[in-house]
Amino acid sequence: MFENTLDNYAHNNGLKNTNTLFKVLFGISTMLVSLISTSPVVPLIITLVMSFLIIFLAKIPWKFYLKFLFIPFIFAIITFVFMSIFFGVGQHILELGIFNLAVTVDGFNRGLLVFARIMGGFTCLAFLALTIPMTELFSELERLKIPQIVLEIAMLMYRYIFVFLDEAMNMYHAQETRLGYISLKKSFKSMGMLTSNLFIRTWYKGEKSYLAMQSRCYNGSIKTLKEPTSLKSIGARNLCLFISFEALLLVGVYLTGSFRIF
Repeated sequence: MFENTLDNYAHNNGLKNTNTLFKVLFGISTMLVSLISTSPVVPLIITLVMSFLIIFLAKIPWKFYLKFLFIPFIFAIITFVFMSIFFGVGQHILELGIFNLAVTVDGFNRGLLVFARIMGGFTCLAFLALTIPMTELFSELERLKIPQIVLEIAMLMYRYIFVFLDEAMNMYHAQETRLGYISLKKSFKSMGMLTSNLFIRTWYKGEKSYLAMQSRCYNGSIKTLKEPTSLKSIGARNLCLFISFEALLLVGVYLTGSFRIF
C-alpha cells in the first residue's frame, strides 16, 4: 500500500549503506551553513547539490522528489512575494499600481535570501529523510544529545502519521469499491464523509496503539534498537570530503556576503 512513501525510499535508496552518522553530520552542518549565509548564492548552490545527491546518488525518482518539494517551494515563493512587497524600504524597482504597493530593492533582496534559505534548508532535510530510516536517524540524534523528550515526541508523531495514512487509505479504498468516486458530486460527498470520520477512527487506532505499548512495558521512555555508529567508521576519505565541502561552502559564504541582485 505504501510502496511509494518516504519511509520506503529511506529503506531502499542508493545511499542506504553509507555511514549514518556521516549523513547526519553532513545534512545538519550543510543546513547550518545555508542558514548563516547572508546572500542567496550559497543556499541555492546547496539546493542544487542536495538535489543532485538525492536524485543521482540516492536514486530517488525525480517525480517523487519534485512532489516532495512542491509544498515548501510554494511556501517559499509566497514568502518571497510578500517580503518583496511589504518588508522593504528604499528605491522602487516595480510599481504594482494597487494601493501604492511596490517592490523595493531592499524587499526583493531580503525575500530572495529567505527563499534561498528555505529551499537550501529543506533540501538538507529531504536528504536526511530520504536516505536515512527514521529509527537510525533517531538513534544518531540521541547520540548527539538531542533532549530525550524531543526525540520521543518526534518518534510518536512519526508513528501516528502512518496510523493516520493507513486509516485514510483503508477508508478511501472501501469507498472506492462502492463507487463512491464515480462522479464529481459523489466524490465530494465521499471525501466529506472520509474527512469527518477520519479523526475519530484515527483517535481510536491511536488509543489501541498506546494500549499495545503499555502492554509491552512502556514506561514513558522509548529506546532505539539500533546502536549508534562509530565516528571512526566514517572513514578518512569521507571525513576529508566532508570537511573540504563544508570549508568550500564557508569560503563561499564569506566571498558572497555582499552579493545583491540589485
